[in-house]
Parts: sequence; structure tokens; C-alpha cells
Amino acid sequence: MIRICLDKTLQRLNVSRYELAKRTGIQYQIIDNYYKNKVVRYDSFVLERICAALDCDVSDIIELTE
Repeated sequence: MIRICLDKTLQRLNVSRYELAKRTGIQYQIIDNYYKNKVVRYDSFVLERICAALDCDVSDIIELTE
């Protein structure tokens, strides 16, 4: 199972969901859905913008769980 671990990354970097929404230009509700792991289909555009805003790799926000 693939899981978004955006909550851990934001906490580690001390960035709020609101701040991430401002940095990426993506609506807060979309960021919140990724944060709460409620997304079923992952948008590569959104993931790319999040990674660019946080200066991280996609492996920092997505994890594969058994």
C-alpha cells in the first residue's frame, strides 16, 4: 500500500499546511487531503509542486507500507 506521509515531512520541516498551500499555489483543501492521506489518485503535478516547495524528494512524502 502506498501512503502519503506529508504530515511527518511538514512537522520535520516546521511548515504548516497553510504555508505549503501558499508556497505551491495549490488550494488548501487539496493540501489538506494529501496531509490527511485521503487522496486515492495521486496527481504528479501536485506532488512535483510540493517537492519543489519543500526542497525534498518524492520519497520524502510517499512511503510504501506492507
